[in-house]
Amino acid sequence: MKNFILASIAAALAVSVISFSASSADLPKRVSWTAYGTTSSGYANGVAIGNVLKKNYGTEVRLIPGKNDVSRMIPVVKGKADLCACGAAAILVQEGVFDFASKKWGPQRVLNVFNNGKGRNGITMALAGDVGVKKMSDLKGKRIAFVRGAPALNANMAAGLAFGGLTWADVKRVDFPGWKQAVDGVINGQADAVIASTNSPHIQRLAASPRGQMHPAYPHNDEAAWKRARAQMPIWNKRKVSVGISLKDNMQGAVPYEGTGFPYPIYVTYGDRSEDFIYALTKAVVSKHAEITAALKNADGYGIDRQILKWVMPYHPGAIKYYKEIGAWTAEHDANNAALLKRQDVLGAAWKKALALNLDGDAHKEKWLEIRAAALQAAGMDVPFR
Repeated sequence: MKNFILASIAAALAVSVISFSASSADLPKRVSWTAYGTTSSGYANGVAIGNVLKKNYGTEVRLIPGKNDVSRMIPVVKGKADLCACGAAAILVQEGVFDFASKKWGPQRVLNVFNNGKGRNGITMALAGDVGVKKMSDLKGKRIAFVRGAPALNANMAAGLAFGGLTWADVKRVDFPGWKQAVDGVINGQADAVIASTNSPHIQRLAASPRGQMHPAYPHNDEAAWKRARAQMPIWNKRKVSVGISLKDNMQGAVPYEGTGFPYPIYVTYGDRSEDFIYALTKAVVSKHAEITAALKNADGYGIDRQILKWVMPYHPGAIKYYKEIGAWTAEHDANNAALLKRQDVLGAAWKKALALNLDGDAHKEKWLEIRAAALQAAGMDVPFR
């Protein structure tokens, strides 16, 4: 597997993935992206978008489900999918951390396209209601699900623990092979909490079980706690949560409550995908956002007013072209995008330095994270995921 921009697959992509003229602004007949499993809200978003694109443009969307972050990125890297409808893995793969710190990966030059942005749902936990947790620090000593091969899920859980002043060392980690199995584990009494989204249908399963469900709250005035959480997951933002399942069962007892969230799905790709294609796809999705929301209530973040254009990942030139066309992209966005591209340059140079040491396994990962931190600090950039 190649690291960073995979120029060698560009020619294959032009034929096998998005067969249409580079000079055309029309959508191709087929578009593909990876997503979470078929029961996830991310997959449901893909189905809703696919139905809208089919109706309006005759374009078929092929969804490729993957059970973890790595399996969702592999088809995109290999050119068998156009995009990844990712979760927090989008930032992890850019930064080259957790599972993406291995020599098979390293920091990737992923580019944002559009997102299900400033929504009203939130990041929560499938937290059993019978464990007596009233604030995040109460999770100390509890059994917390860890999903193997899903660093994004685990980083979000680490952020939740950090909000309560805890780390994985303060809880009992219970490993599961996949996210659905982890939710089953909470329902069946093997664990007490697993990270989730408030609109996941699996929340209803837990709420209906004898254990019950409780949504955690992240008080927005606790700046110290937010600083700890964002050091673990920088894409977290404060959100008044009003969309989800069993919302009345939350630590604050009112709806909306003070929670956290980030765009989900986050649609990322590589720079070798055609500018015309990404422009056409972005235009189709953002301009038809009302139809997408009508098809799926929780897919309410695709309008231009819900996009976060000044964010933590740079945007693809095709997406920028559309955002400029409608007057949403400003000089401030250009400056932020340039800084983020520079960050990817810094990460790329640091990765080459780490590879030159010819280390393997844990020794490589440890040295890479050390080199990464030093390079980012020297460039005056933040160093999350230490």
